[in-house]
Amino acid sequence: MSLKVAEDEQGPWAVLQVSGEMDLVTSPAVRQHVHDAVADGRRSLVLDLSEVRFCDSSGVGVLIAARRLMRSCQGRLRLILPAQGAVDGSHVNRVLAALGVRRLFEVYPDLHTAVDEAAAPLSA
Repeated sequence: MSLKVAEDEQGPWAVLQVSGEMDLVTSPAVRQHVHDAVADGRRSLVLDLSEVRFCDSSGVGVLIAARRLMRSCQGRLRLILPAQGAVDGSHVNRVLAALGVRRLFEVYPDLHTAVDEAAAPLSA
């Protein structure tokens, strides 16, 4: 399976809907979309990972780099993992937890909640 990244906007939030597999070959495309959003002046970014079926260490590296980039420009990054991910764990949620980096990210169950300024993230 390949990777697809669709771009959308929800108010001040740039939304990147990622689907497929984030691996050594495909994850640079996600990195490029994040950099393009920042270059376009976007400082609030949501990465919708609810349709990512596989994520290896290079994909995690892209997520950590995106977090670092957004923080360096005083931006915000939120991840979407499916609601069930908080309970039994989506693949990405399990990988982030196994590597001990899940707590670094603000994770939300769906797009509606992720773009809601008053919503609290899911606990790590």
